[in-house]
Amino acid sequence: MDENVVRVRNLRKEYSGRAVVSDVSFDIARGETFALLGPNGAGKSTTVEVLEGFRRRTSGDVAVLGQDPGRAGLAWKARIGVVLQTAGSLGALTVREYVQQFARFFPAPRDTDEVIEAVGLTSQAGMRVAKLSGGQQRRVDVALGIVGDPELLFLDEPTTGFDPQARRDFWAMIRGLSAQGTTILLTTHYLEEAEHLADRVGILVGGTLKAIGPVASIGGTDARTPLVRWRDVGGMHEHRTAEPGRFVAGLVEYLDDEPADVQIVRPSLEDVYLGLVAEDTQQETGVIEPAIQKETAR
Repeated sequence: MDENVVRVRNLRKEYSGRAVVSDVSFDIARGETFALLGPNGAGKSTTVEVLEGFRRRTSGDVAVLGQDPGRAGLAWKARIGVVLQTAGSLGALTVREYVQQFARFFPAPRDTDEVIEAVGLTSQAGMRVAKLSGGQQRRVDVALGIVGDPELLFLDEPTTGFDPQARRDFWAMIRGLSAQGTTILLTTHYLEEAEHLADRVGILVGGTLKAIGPVASIGGTDARTPLVRWRDVGGMHEHRTAEPGRFVAGLVEYLDDEPADVQIVRPSLEDVYLGLVAEDTQQETGVIEPAIQKETAR
């Protein structure tokens, strides 16, 4: 069995001769949770829609579950699950009825009650979807995404509009799916969400993949080097060092006193992300993905 569920090489997508995704390459390993990050207009949606088979690429090689998504048929589509940022709702149906109806679209669906339990809605299984909270309705969306027992699950901004507790509850559910072996491709604007859920992240800026790697090390050594800040009679100072504890100890000895306002700042994913976005000159031009109709893949 192929180790990589997704393989992308030199992906390019143009509209009217203008590239919104350019020379993007990455892999997603089986069982991995991969987060694709980037500001609005960076090319995330276009990239994901190419992988889902909803949009045709201009050039490059793409394989999802071993097939070209632009040409794959229904059997391939039954192997993926898609949870869109916004989804319609059959509010007149109960949770169980809704999941059962959706299960009929797949050749070998998961057990309905098992799916409902997996998304934490067993107590609400007999309730109409319209009566559920926003967070619970989002769980129904995920239930529909996994009822076909997909090998690969696409999650597009899954917790937009959630309160903090609902978001953390949702994270626990997604970690449970990952533990069961589901490969997950996540897009999110919440960088904390990516830190909690993803094994690796890729950062798209201006249609180009600027960085890719494990959450703890993405951006490289320089971007992840801690920063020591302190105040003395000369004002506020800062120094970047891989050994912040040793530096502070030396600083105390040098000053022969405890420096004021000492901080050791260890760069987070958010710091790396914002640094990459700030460096990209394309952000100054206001590049925005054009709003066009989805191209239906044959």
